[in-house]
Amino acid sequence: MDSSTRTRIAILGSGFGAFSFLKQLDPEAFDVVLISPRNHFLFTPLLPSTTVGTIEFRSIIEPVRTAQPNIRFYLAECEGIDPAGSAIHCKGSLDGRRFSLPYDTLLVAVGAENNTYGIPGVEKYALFLKEIADARTIRQRIIACFEEACAPGLAEDERARLLHFVIVGGGPTGIEFAAELNDFLKDLRRSYTTVINDVRITLLEASDAILHVFDQKLREYTAQRFHRKRIKVRTASRVKEIRERDILLQNGESLPYGLVLWSTGIGPRPLVRALPFAKDRAGRLLTDEYLRVKGTSHVFAIGDCAIIEGKAFPATAQVAQREGLYLARTLNRRARGRPEKPFQYVHMGMLAYIGGHRALADFRGVQSKGFGAWIFWRSAYITKLVSFKNKLLVIFDWLKTAIFGRDISRF
Repeated sequence: MDSSTRTRIAILGSGFGAFSFLKQLDPEAFDVVLISPRNHFLFTPLLPSTTVGTIEFRSIIEPVRTAQPNIRFYLAECEGIDPAGSAIHCKGSLDGRRFSLPYDTLLVAVGAENNTYGIPGVEKYALFLKEIADARTIRQRIIACFEEACAPGLAEDERARLLHFVIVGGGPTGIEFAAELNDFLKDLRRSYTTVINDVRITLLEASDAILHVFDQKLREYTAQRFHRKRIKVRTASRVKEIRERDILLQNGESLPYGLVLWSTGIGPRPLVRALPFAKDRAGRLLTDEYLRVKGTSHVFAIGDCAIIEGKAFPATAQVAQREGLYLARTLNRRARGRPEKPFQYVHMGMLAYIGGHRALADFRGVQSKGFGAWIFWRSAYITKLVSFKNKLLVIFDWLKTAIFGRDISRF
């Protein structure tokens, strides 16, 4: 089919929703352009593992240009949408050049950003874990803390501060990072024998329990495991301010830190906040059961930036992926003149790594924990990786870590 007669589809984003949509879409029926400030898809469930070198960075990314052979891709960020003129306005990520692109159908799948809740100092002093660059920054900072702590003549209180790692947020990302960091200590022990016993890991959670999306027994099991591993879990601990060298809690307590990871939740991106479409109280775009943005006919939204009106889906990669697959199949059916069906989400369950070759698996009516769940966790993620190359690389990384340990170089 000639490109001039095909429906022009513009995709904003390169996360789970957009990438799943792109891979499933019929390239013969549509003229596809993808706009994103990054040129790769990131398998975020394994991102915490890269912060300590259990898995290498490039093992969990896949270039978006390989998803479909005939797409056009622009390394740029969308700054605005003109629904009346069916156009998007973009800015190049490298050269800053502004340009506009027309569309017949638009998919908004830009995800969300870290929610700081307006707490002073978070943006300036805390580290986040959303992108590969974040993971590399964390990896460098961990090693830097150990190297600084080994400096001669350092005061004991300063050494204690440098080796205090604080995670704010008791969701899956915060829990998995705490687990990976604790595992990393086994490798660090051989090289930092004089300071390793000064290491402390503290997890702060504002609510009364960690891992709210999991079954209560699994939450309790995780808390017990962390206690045995000397990971201090503090619930009902709200952060008032983050300063350069310490965290101030709402109760007035001050916690000195060497590294603080902020993993408390997500909020809408500036683009989504600026769009003239209906939104829910959290700032997400409201859609109908066909994932059309409310009040439009050719604008769709999926993933963390959107929510079906009247529904309450978790903000997970699983939801975004399922929405992307559904929407691509729906548009494929429409192009062939076939009837469309509304989106229906069936939750498949949750997985989380909690350290020491232990994991959690929470499925419908079935909960599992321990070593068997860890085997299942690894097997499930291997099958979900998008390419055979990624599967091989991750397996090799796991094998390499098991034999040689994690690398402690800082670069």
